[in-house]
Amino acid sequence: MAREHPSVQPACRMLHVAESGYSAWRDRPPSNRLVKHAWLTETIVGMHTASRGTYGSRRVHAELGLGLSIHVSHGTVELLMHRPDCTACPATGAAAPST
Repeated sequence: MAREHPSVQPACRMLHVAESGYSAWRDRPPSNRLVKHAWLTETIVGMHTASRGTYGSRRVHAELGLGLSIHVSHGTVELLMHRPDCTACPATGAAAPST
């Protein structure tokens, strides 16, 4: 596998995958979950950008549910925010006491 683009036959043999299974996977249309996650990611990134990077997953989850009536689990929001690296700014306030 030293070459950048190995041929399909040796790669399938090495991974113990049938070539027909690989071809079926490659030609399959995207799943409903993948399409939904792509759409949600765009919405989340837009919301995160509009908040100038201050909204974290909890606020984004609340905004999706209450503001846009898009009901999705908190874990999904965390997962989709982690992929494009949408992290919120750390909270400002009193510094934690040092020990």
